[in-house]
Amino acid sequence: MSNRGNFSGRLGFILAATGSAIGLSNIWRFPYLAGQNGGAVFLFIYLLCIFLFCFPVMVGEIAIGRAAGTDAYGAYTKLGGKKWGLLGLFGVVSGIFILSYYNVVAGWAFGYFIETAFGPLLEANDYGAFFREFVNNIGHNFFYALGFLALTGWAVVRGIQKGIETANRILMPSLFLILLGLIIYSLTLPNAMAGIRFYLIPDFSEITAQTVFDALRLSFFTLSLGIGGLITYGSYVKKSEDIVYASSVVTWADTIVAFLAGLMVFPLVFSAGQSPAEGPALVFMVMPEIFQGMGPVIGRIVGSAFFLLLCFAALPSCISLLELPVAYFVDEKKWPRKKVVWVLCGVIFLIGLPSLMSFGAVPALNKLMFYKERDFLTFVADLTDITLTIGGCLMCIFIIGRWKLFNMNAELTQGNPGFPGSFAQAYINFTITWICPLLLGVLSVLIIIDKFWGLDAINL
Repeated sequence: MSNRGNFSGRLGFILAATGSAIGLSNIWRFPYLAGQNGGAVFLFIYLLCIFLFCFPVMVGEIAIGRAAGTDAYGAYTKLGGKKWGLLGLFGVVSGIFILSYYNVVAGWAFGYFIETAFGPLLEANDYGAFFREFVNNIGHNFFYALGFLALTGWAVVRGIQKGIETANRILMPSLFLILLGLIIYSLTLPNAMAGIRFYLIPDFSEITAQTVFDALRLSFFTLSLGIGGLITYGSYVKKSEDIVYASSVVTWADTIVAFLAGLMVFPLVFSAGQSPAEGPALVFMVMPEIFQGMGPVIGRIVGSAFFLLLCFAALPSCISLLELPVAYFVDEKKWPRKKVVWVLCGVIFLIGLPSLMSFGAVPALNKLMFYKERDFLTFVADLTDITLTIGGCLMCIFIIGRWKLFNMNAELTQGNPGFPGSFAQAYINFTITWICPLLLGVLSVLIIIDKFWGLDAINL
């Protein structure tokens, strides 16, 4: 492990893993899904999913990585044999495709920051039309996506401590400071308390199967589970570190950011008289209109801070997604890190071009004949959503059927001598054995039926 590099200590790993978990989902996807699913009710179900089901999977992933001390493919191969190595390779390929479209959306956030801080965004008359024109401007989006991916590559090429860890030591505190500043401002606005009541006072009569489905799906996606990113980060963790404690801190930090994002967004939305159930349009169409209503000075400051927040949330996730295949080529193929990073950045950017051009610039990519006439980016996003849940399900099966629980427990005891016989051990073992694989298997089937067969199996 020393030749590969490792995190300097517990804080370095926690910040990097937190950065991997915190992403656009926390700032963008969580608020709009909460708005569509009753606010406080969705928050309650989401918290249950995070701590009851996702936390044990996170612990298992990190334990696999540290036990093997190598990339995701190498970890499954070393601990389970060549056939199980295919699961690691599945995760590596999934990470590449996730980053290919995720970087496009991150480029939008970067572009909106530039357009808000220095451009004409706040002068638009129709933000729906502005967004459509923005995503169809291939030249600008080419620059924004390429710039964001280059920044990601620059962090990863510098290695574990000087690159990934240092980037997260800067980005994570900055993200929290910007978020807290925006919350304080939003709470001073008229009618802000209506947003707080919607967000924090649950009406349990609004709980539906769709609410549970969306909360579980989001909780698993937002923690970056199932594809081996945390196996890779786990391989850089020292044996003296307490994995269970570190995982709990990461889970709490990720949850707090999602919670604070809602605390920021809903007062802004209700203050402006907008609907909390706007869906994906909330960030790129509704929020700019809200910022415009604040006036040219305050609107530019608050709007710039908001889109900078999105960038700071997206960058650490992009870093972890890039490190996943980088570690594979460095560990398995013995390629130099610098070469691997920039070759992969080029490949990922090329793979992402259809997503970048799928909103009208290329009509064939805007309405796919084989996918319900939806755009290519949505197709890739839905496809990779399934890889996370399938990967998580198979990882649990790997632990209980091939690696065995006693080996995982032995790994978790290093750095935590009190783990054997504890409630944490009993809970993690029980959920990984009986709850998580079944739940993730069912979730995978439901996503496939919903997204690719067009059947609303959730609300039958």
